[in-house]
Amino acid sequence: MEKLKNIDVNSVIWKSIKGDGLNLEYTVPINKSIASEIFRELESTLEYFTGDLSQIKVFGKVYPLPRQQVAYGDPGITYTYSGTTVPALPWPAPVLALRDFLLALKGVKYDFVLVNKYRSGTDHMGEHRDNEPELDPTAPIASISFGQERTFVLKHRDARKPGKDKKPIPPVKLELEHGSILLMNPPTNEIWYHSLPTRKKLLGARINLTFRKMIIKRH
Repeated sequence: MEKLKNIDVNSVIWKSIKGDGLNLEYTVPINKSIASEIFRELESTLEYFTGDLSQIKVFGKVYPLPRQQVAYGDPGITYTYSGTTVPALPWPAPVLALRDFLLALKGVKYDFVLVNKYRSGTDHMGEHRDNEPELDPTAPIASISFGQERTFVLKHRDARKPGKDKKPIPPVKLELEHGSILLMNPPTNEIWYHSLPTRKKLLGARINLTFRKMIIKRH
């Protein structure tokens, strides 16, 4: 993780992706060699939730999460989504190093991260918005990816409506590379749903860390 400190954050080039309520920034500032080291360190360090926290409730029914998940953050923070409240465990060193890298890169000090491990292309994430009330609506959500490249799909809320209310707004698809960072700037998460669809032919694992800034509500 020391090698992250050697990356010149001032020379990082961001690609801007904009649309109707869409404001994304994308870059690959971590080269493959360092990214692979980080991936291996995360693999050997992180332990994922088990029991109730490894399940999700959909329309009143409980299912196993189609991925592995754990959360870290500042003391006392919890995060509630889809009826599930997850506690923020203490920051492990490699995750804290990534948080500090984001601070150097963008000047935002994140206090919470949700980590998802996709064991293969069968693991996935359904369409949703990260617009929970405890999230700071002025701060971007920063998503860092390691491992298997996967397709990230964004769909405008009006493109999901039924009948005559539906608007012909095409989805936006991004290939999230090994060592990449995606920033979802406001108001993206109010207007666009995002997902990571199944890709059964892909066998590699992917670890994604989604850093958030919270409106502090401690328990």
